[in-house]
Amino acid sequence: MKKILLIAVFAIFVLMPSSAFASDQPQRGEISWKSGGACALSLLIWPGLGQAVNDQKEGKIVTHAVSGLFPPFRLWSAYDALFDRSGGYWHGRV
Repeated sequence: MKKILLIAVFAIFVLMPSSAFASDQPQRGEISWKSGGACALSLLIWPGLGQAVNDQKEGKIVTHAVSGLFPPFRLWSAYDALFDRSGGYWHGRV
């Protein structure tokens, strides 16, 4: 079951049009005490909490929270929170 789910997620990203990823280029912010705490929240508690602490858009928060169901995404979310990145490749979400 896990293999089928992983293959399905991979296929979705491969088959998705490239225009879906090009709408809002991410802007890397600076590391601060606040973003460090946000990183810890995203890594240890749940992805999406760090984006909420960093005052990101609602769509980005929800996308990170749902993607948190996949363990490797925690690392990406924590990185995103640490550097207080705004925007993203998938309509400003990831």
